[in-house]
Amino acid sequence: MVSDSGGFDDKSFNQTSYKGLTDAKNQLGIETGQVESTTTADFAKNIKSMVDANCNMIVTVGFLLADDTVAAAKANPNVNFAIVDSQPEDTLTNLKPLVFNTAESSFLAGYVAASQSKTGKVGTFGGKKIPTVTIFMDGFAQGVAQYNQAKGKNVQVLGWDAAKQDGQFIPGERSFEDVNGGKQTATNLVSQGADVILPVAGPAGEGGLQVAQASGGRVSAIWVDTDGCVSAQNYCKSIVTSVEKGMDVAVFEAIKAGKEGSFKADPYVGNLANEGTKLAPYNDFESKVSAETKAEVQQLSADIQAGKIKIESASQPK
Repeated sequence: MVSDSGGFDDKSFNQTSYKGLTDAKNQLGIETGQVESTTTADFAKNIKSMVDANCNMIVTVGFLLADDTVAAAKANPNVNFAIVDSQPEDTLTNLKPLVFNTAESSFLAGYVAASQSKTGKVGTFGGKKIPTVTIFMDGFAQGVAQYNQAKGKNVQVLGWDAAKQDGQFIPGERSFEDVNGGKQTATNLVSQGADVILPVAGPAGEGGLQVAQASGGRVSAIWVDTDGCVSAQNYCKSIVTSVEKGMDVAVFEAIKAGKEGSFKADPYVGNLANEGTKLAPYNDFESKVSAETKAEVQQLSADIQAGKIKIESASQPK
């Protein structure tokens, strides 16, 4: 397995994907190797190091590794590859995309966020303007719009304009690791009135949690990729819920198929229906989210799965 520059302890998608690798090692009795990337320049050489180690399956983690993963898969047709969070345009028989329609679960998160807002403003920001980030922001904004329509309210979304596909992103080359940048971006949103924040920025999203924690209960956050109350326990009292991605299960199943000789390159698409993505428990907010809202969220989830509600996001997996 090759991480992106967030590393395997990022409280986010690298860490969850790595759990899939360790689960496979423990349950399937396979040998594993892993290498962490520090910068984008590491990707190609790190993938090559796994090829040179004679791995017969290599999992790369993150949209940013797509080009290098495709190149390696083309150069090594006898090695199976899987990539988390990317669906490359080149379809190869030895490269399986593991992707997630997090717009569905983010829609539910947006609805919950709007229900919790006292200022009538919620906010979101990203680490980079890439599809695996903006898909959360699209779903979130649409969920807020659904709440407004259902309740006759006008909760505003700061930090993302779905129509223009533009919004607030942490600046800089290493934005996903820039916790201070995340904190500054979240602070800007709060200063504009947002009292529920959705950071979609990997490790840098912790800056948003810091702002919520320091607010004395005035601001809360919604975490992404993992249940924040598990991966970022210190901040649990500030986390309403989380948009989970079952990357560990997807990675485990891909490795298992490889071991059993049944590897197929068809994309795995995690969604609400197969529980590849879902809302985490409300944890410390269990009593603060009303029974009415909880019931509405359950119904919305069912309606999305039944196709009654159409999620609009150009970033959704094909």
